Order: sequence, then C-alpha cells, then structure tokens
Amino acid sequence: MLLIPAIDLKDGHCVRLVQGDMEQSTTFGEEPALVARRWLDAGARRLHLVDLNGAFAGKPKNLAAIKSILKEVDGEIPVQLGGGIRDLDTIEQYIDAGMRYIIIGTAAVKNPGFLRDACSAFGGHIIVGIDAKDGKVATDGWAKISSVEAVDLAKKYEDYGVESIIYTDIGRDGMLTGINIEATVRLAQAVDIPVIASGGLKDIHDIEQLVAVESEGVAGVICGRAIYTGDLDFARGQERADELSDSL
Repeated sequence: MLLIPAIDLKDGHCVRLVQGDMEQSTTFGEEPALVARRWLDAGARRLHLVDLNGAFAGKPKNLAAIKSILKEVDGEIPVQLGGGIRDLDTIEQYIDAGMRYIIIGTAAVKNPGFLRDACSAFGGHIIVGIDAKDGKVATDGWAKISSVEAVDLAKKYEDYGVESIIYTDIGRDGMLTGINIEATVRLAQAVDIPVIASGGLKDIHDIEQLVAVESEGVAGVICGRAIYTGDLDFARGQERADELSDSL
C-alpha cells in the first residue's frame, strides 16, 4: 500500500482546503520545496501535487512552486500532478520538466478525446482523477455534480489506457472523517488497473482498513490534511502499511 503525501498549491503556498472550497484554505507551508523535502525525509515513495489555482482557471498557475518541488526531488521518487491540464503541450512540458505522472480530471469528462490522445501520446504517464459525491462525478474544481456514475466512467477510462485512477470522495475531502472504503472498493472491483483512494483520510485505522482491501485493487492512498495536522504520522503510517502488506 502506497501512502502518497499531497501538496496542494494555492498562490505559491502549500495549503489544504475543506471539500474543495478555495475560501476555506489553511496554509501549511510557505515554501513548497521544503514541504516536499519533509515528506521525502519521512520515507515517501511518491508525491501528489495539485495546482488548485490551475484547477479553477483551467490552465497552469503555480509553475514556479511546481518547478521548485521537482528541483528538490531531483528524480528521487515519482511525482504526479493534477490541476488545470487541458492540452497535450502542457503535458509534454511537465513530463520534460521531470513530472512522472499527469492527472487529468475535468478535461477527461468534458473532452474524452483529449484523454484518449493523451494516453496514446504519453503511455504510462496518464492517471485519471475521478471526483465523486454520492457516486456521481464532479467537475470544474468540484463546483458541478454531473449525472455520470463514477464506476461507469472508470470502466471507460480503463479502455483508453490510463495508468491508474485516483478516486476522491469530495464529501469527505479535508474533513478527517475517514476514507469511503466501500465506494473505493466498488470502483476498484470494476476495473483491472490500480485505484488510489483519496478524500477524508483520518488516521492509522484508515490505513489498516485500506491494506485489508489492497487485494481488491486499491493500490494506494492520498494523504492530505491528516499528515499536516498530526492526526496521522506519515512515516509510521507507511511502516504500518508495509507490515500489514507483508503479513498478508
């Protein structure tokens, strides 16, 4: 089970939101590169970046912060990024800069042809982000809830050739109320590619529950607010996940 620290970027700083609300943000770091180094030193095997301004604007916004993180990581571990990525040129620029995975969310829903082209051009580098509330897909920085079922969309994206799926329960994101294990497993069982859980991670108990369903296709979890507030000790969480995985 891969624990992936999240670094959410707003106006060049590391922040956390409550249910995707830009007006409810808490700053946890003025220097994103130093935050990245903190998680590297704690044993992170991958980092998850979100360009929050980009997600709402529909184009990259936190480029300086993103580049500073990539420079700090310097290829030690893979880095994945989502937020405002709407064209192939942007994907190419990020990959050339050292980004391992590109996460496509809203654009995948609104323009499936773009996702298909991205998978074709950058095979193995494309992750799709499915954000949902009550099983329905959300778009535009979670501002709009569609009538599309998350599981149906996951099956469609698997056929396109995405590397994996990040499934976020937006009703829980930033709330420290626990991962929606049931919905995540249901989606993971519907596809044959890895699914990464996201939204609401609370504590070590969540990690233990996720490892228990790892065999269903849940390969990792995005760690957000809990590792910044101290509700979850990241290093201990990854150690515990490894212990449990090894015993299965």
